[in-house]
Amino acid sequence: MFSTRKTINHDPFSFLKILVPPTIIKAIYLCFVASVVSLILYFAFSNYSHCFTQHHNVVVPTIFNHRTITTVNSSDKTNISHILFGIGGSLKSWNKRRHYIDLWWKPNVTRGFVWLDQKPSSNMTWPETSPAYKVSADTSQFKYSCWYGSRSAIRIARIVKESFELGLENIRWFVMGDDDTVFFTDNLVTVLAKYNHNEMYYIGGNSESVEQDVLHSYTMAYGGGGFALSYPLAAELVRVLDGCIDRYDKFYGSDQKVQGCLSEIGVPVTKELGFHQMDIRGSPYGLLAAHPVAPLVSLHHFDYMEPMFPNLTRIDSVRKLVGVYKMDPGRTLQHSFCYDLSRNWSVSVSWGYTVQLYPSLVTAKMLDTALETFHTWKSWKLGPYTFNTRSVSSDPCKRPLVYFLDRVESVDGDETLTVYKRYVQKGEKDCPQRDYIPALEVQFFNVSASSFNPNLWNKAPRRQCCEIVNGGEVKSVAQIKVRGCNRFERATPVKKVETL
Repeated sequence: MFSTRKTINHDPFSFLKILVPPTIIKAIYLCFVASVVSLILYFAFSNYSHCFTQHHNVVVPTIFNHRTITTVNSSDKTNISHILFGIGGSLKSWNKRRHYIDLWWKPNVTRGFVWLDQKPSSNMTWPETSPAYKVSADTSQFKYSCWYGSRSAIRIARIVKESFELGLENIRWFVMGDDDTVFFTDNLVTVLAKYNHNEMYYIGGNSESVEQDVLHSYTMAYGGGGFALSYPLAAELVRVLDGCIDRYDKFYGSDQKVQGCLSEIGVPVTKELGFHQMDIRGSPYGLLAAHPVAPLVSLHHFDYMEPMFPNLTRIDSVRKLVGVYKMDPGRTLQHSFCYDLSRNWSVSVSWGYTVQLYPSLVTAKMLDTALETFHTWKSWKLGPYTFNTRSVSSDPCKRPLVYFLDRVESVDGDETLTVYKRYVQKGEKDCPQRDYIPALEVQFFNVSASSFNPNLWNKAPRRQCCEIVNGGEVKSVAQIKVRGCNRFERATPVKKVETL
């Protein structure tokens, strides 16, 4: 019933016997063997560096658009020269927002570009204090269907791709931000240096307003607060970005589109608490006065909030904060608590920004919680936020006395003295209670601190401690010293030693 099948010959060149004489087949075999031997000898003794050879601490170069990607040597510690900034801007907003960039940009030190939607006119002088500009490529061929958004999201999403394709050397990190984002670059370097830039990392932070995270995403780094992509991840993203942009045409923002592509690659966001989108309205005071135990990396949305310091413009407020930051980058906005048990005082220090004096003993948990001096970004409501808040009491006896930074000076090269002056809001009434009178006499806080060691950020985070130095002589000026905590030390508002 079934026909008999011939045994199959496993000679890979058996089909040639039908067409070619045996002598020629033998010649083919000899040529094949000679070729294999020659190839083996070539790879064994040639000085040519092969793409598949393993090198320690080097990212293996890949090919993209027929160009060799720059290798990254990791023998030295990450510094500012290893970061390439890609700043999303527009010609229309440039003259208004460039003043924010000029506060942190260091010509011939920081590397990167402002990416504009069109070329400036020939009679426009580009400031030397600003990063150089580049004009983004045309994006009219891409799809965009978010009815409440802007097509500029496509252009800004592609900044990382266009930055990468410049092929600049010795880049470890691509950092994206907006033209109204202020980066605190020393702290940014400190944060990025913790991570292996030869691995695929996506680093940033969420929005402060829950409504924004629900609407857009909890799993993305918000672009206004800035985010960082390691070189290998950027290389992978560049390969797929344009196709992803069309797949996620319904997404509102550039940061959401980038995160969609990174999700396809499989790399989640690594959250760092120092990136601040600042999706809030009103006064940022409560948020900044209760900064988390993390380096201050970025701030955003200044034009949508009240100035950080009273009686100053928005830009002057930022300039003042940047000025004190330059004196001690790692300590900026870091929180410390003190208690004066003889007077029942609680003191909260946010270094370089503000001091709060409570003429009562307040728990550390309360001092650690932000006063709700702001509203949510979109709905202007009192929360919810992605961090805990407490309401500002209408009773002046339950509110702290507030002091803002007045000046800062260096002491002996390795210490700073920051001075904070009492601020009374117009129409504000003082607490009439008797125990408030000594507190009302304090007009200044002098806070001394040694220079913050950035290596502390490589250890488990811990809030530093402080103490009232002139506790028995406080009149108009209170002296505070901020320092590292001693072993077993804690901020506890009790008058007596606790017993077991």
